[in-house]
Amino acid sequence: MSGDQRTMIKGSPSQYVKLNVGGTLYYATIATLTKYDNMLKAMFSGRMEVLTDSEGWILVDRCGKHFGTVLNYLRDGTVTLPDTARELAELYTEAKYYCIQELGEACDSALKKLTDRDVQPICRIPLITSSREEHQLISQSTKPVVKLLINRHNNKYSYTSASDDNMLKNLEMFDKLSLRFSHRVLFIKDVTATNEICMWTFYGRGQKVAEVCCTSIVYATDKKHTKVECHEARIYEETLNIMLYEACDSPDAELMQATARRPAAAFGCTSDDDEPAAAAAAGARSKHGLDRLRSNKQAAHAHAVPPPPAPPL
Repeated sequence: MSGDQRTMIKGSPSQYVKLNVGGTLYYATIATLTKYDNMLKAMFSGRMEVLTDSEGWILVDRCGKHFGTVLNYLRDGTVTLPDTARELAELYTEAKYYCIQELGEACDSALKKLTDRDVQPICRIPLITSSREEHQLISQSTKPVVKLLINRHNNKYSYTSASDDNMLKNLEMFDKLSLRFSHRVLFIKDVTATNEICMWTFYGRGQKVAEVCCTSIVYATDKKHTKVECHEARIYEETLNIMLYEACDSPDAELMQATARRPAAAFGCTSDDDEPAAAAAAGARSKHGLDRLRSNKQAAHAHAVPPPPAPPL
């Protein structure tokens, strides 16, 4: 503008100056502007020329959005930083421009903390590579545990046409369950090479509670085939059941016995030799445990003290 001119500013520390920072107007004393060794001190201690308009406003060609925060930092030596990463980055840029090192470092540190917090994963899935790792994870977990064993490399028999799709369904269901319940249940994936191909195992208080086998052997006219299924309803049911163990301070022996199943009687598991006797024994034991739980509850109600009779009207 025609009325703009360059001049040197040097006055007493108590003198107020008028600043027009990108169209936003500020008042500050020379003492505040020259408190620390930075570009503003050079501008207002007579070492640099500054541009002023016809009304005496000192023109600073910067965005004025965060200049008030800069002034407050110069006044007090500390300031409340913005909450968002975008505004922190904007303030950091202004601090670098005015060469205010301490404010820039504070913004940079806050940005790193905010960034680390923002990218924190929703859930983490440990991959088991040995039985030692499995035992350690399950025994030390304060949550119930759901383990999915996946071993597509077992090619003893050829797979049925739908097996690969069902394998993917098991993996997708594991991902969905872990995203939904990871705050209550520890989900782990077993990728060790075993004879099993696709197996879900559920642990409560460090003990195996249930098992869902998704693999079976089917017989064709000329040879055997491996069949992989996805028992969605049963897997979802067992995942909900396992949450019964998360709120207990100690394992309930009767509950553990009532809900436990033998590995040979796991749901959906078949082998070359059927084991109906083992399955029947596991079912009888589970039924017996549940009957004992019911009888204990009935006995507790029978021994309860009856309420006093109501007073006569």
